[in-house]
Amino acid sequence: MTNLPDRELILALQSGDLEALGILYDRHRNLVYRTALGITGDDEAAADLLQDVFLRLYRFAHRIDARRPLEPWLYRMTANLAYSWLKRRKRWLRPLEDLADWFSGLSKGRSLQQRVERDAEAERVQQAILKLPSQQRGVVVMYYINDLSLQEIADVLDIPVGTVKSRLHYGRQALRRHLGLDEEMVGETRYEFT
Repeated sequence: MTNLPDRELILALQSGDLEALGILYDRHRNLVYRTALGITGDDEAAADLLQDVFLRLYRFAHRIDARRPLEPWLYRMTANLAYSWLKRRKRWLRPLEDLADWFSGLSKGRSLQQRVERDAEAERVQQAILKLPSQQRGVVVMYYINDLSLQEIADVLDIPVGTVKSRLHYGRQALRRHLGLDEEMVGETRYEFT
C-alpha cells in the first residue's frame, strides 16, 4: 500500500482506511511541519499543527477531490492553521535554521567557531523574519524553505500570482532592511511582466 499514489490513498481514506492516513502522514509530514515551523517560528506549535492538519485530513477526507494533488490542500490547511495560531497567541519564537543556512551559505561540516557564528546569524535571521507581516512571512517561507513556485504558492493561498510576487518582493526588501544587507546579497528573482 505504501507505493500507491496519493489519489488512491485518499480514496482509501474516504472509505475509512486508517492505514492510508498513516502512509499519507509519513509521506507528507515534513512539508507540513516545515511550513508550520516557518510561519509560527515555534517547534511545539509546529508539532501541534502537524497533528491538527492530519486530523483534519481524516475528518474532511470526504470533501477532498482525489483527482487533484494533495500537497496544495496540505499547504493551505497548514498556512491557515498557522495564521490562526499567530493571531491567537501573538508571539513569534525560535530560529528558522534552514533559512539561516540559505542566507549564510554555510556548509554542514562546520567548526565550532562556524557553528557559533551560524547560531548568531540564525538569531539575526529569525528576528528579521519575525518582523515581517504574517502574509509576507508565509510567502517567504513557502518560497525559500519549501521551494514552492510562485504559481504553487498562488494556488495554495488562492491569490493571484501577482500578489505572491508583490508579497515576496516586499518581504525580501524588509529582510534586507532588517538584516542590513545590500540588494545583491539576497537572491532577488526577476519576473517577466506580461
